[in-house]
Amino acid sequence: MDAMNTPSNRHARALRATLTAWSAALLLAACAGPSASVTASADPALLEAAVSGPQRGDKARVRDVYRHPEETLQFFELAPSQSVLEIEPGGGWYTDILAPYLHDHGKLYEAQYDGPQGAPSAEEQSSRAAFARKLAATPAIYGNVVVGTLHAGQFSGFPADASVDRVLTFRNIHNWIKDGQIDANLRAFYAALKPGGMLGVEEHRAAPGTSLQQTIDSGYVTEAYVIEHARAAGFELAGQSEVNSNPRDTKNYPNGVWSLPPTYRGGEVDRAKYAAIGESDRMTLRFVKPAH
Repeated sequence: MDAMNTPSNRHARALRATLTAWSAALLLAACAGPSASVTASADPALLEAAVSGPQRGDKARVRDVYRHPEETLQFFELAPSQSVLEIEPGGGWYTDILAPYLHDHGKLYEAQYDGPQGAPSAEEQSSRAAFARKLAATPAIYGNVVVGTLHAGQFSGFPADASVDRVLTFRNIHNWIKDGQIDANLRAFYAALKPGGMLGVEEHRAAPGTSLQQTIDSGYVTEAYVIEHARAAGFELAGQSEVNSNPRDTKNYPNGVWSLPPTYRGGEVDRAKYAAIGESDRMTLRFVKPAH
């Protein structure tokens, strides 16, 4: 094989080309004049470049049909000059999009969630180590990402006192309900946001009337529960989207939401049925911290 055409070299060239495209798009926005620049700062083309970038693997891309990252982040009114705090990034599915999008003019903070027990489990430690290796391996994309923690409603590792424009959480709220941390965390998000800042929530959606115990057992949360608790923390509901809805999801499975892809907790039992349903039906909500 030609030494200049190895897979690693091709990947590096693709990354450089993508970064060049982002920089060019941002430069055009800046040169367009004051009024045009405000509009261009949220240009969907910039987000599309991040979503289509080579830093995202094929395994991540196949989930776009269920997760709709471009439309979701547009609904959260994301702009590349913002400071964004993502809660519990896991393997970094959204980090792979947010990091390059915010690289040049914004800031990305990642908060690893420590439950009531404090110290992460062995599985969580392994996941965090893999996430750290991902960030360290490609500093051109992830070099500006700052990683901290969220524990008992308190952030550590970065400033979080009315200093960020967006707090984003994807499919985490059911875990905080189970841990008894939902209200403390929502108050922490409120405190972290600037006045006028936005909380973006994507979560598995339960049928109205689902009990709290059913939520804990199944992983599905009612919209009414999320809205009620966000309002109790001080937020105002600013919008609801059906971009991540899935009417095929009947929400009545032996292993709750984890019966569905990508988890398939039931193994091969009814796997084809669950694959045909796809990922869960999800609420997509945005809340605002009042500016006054």
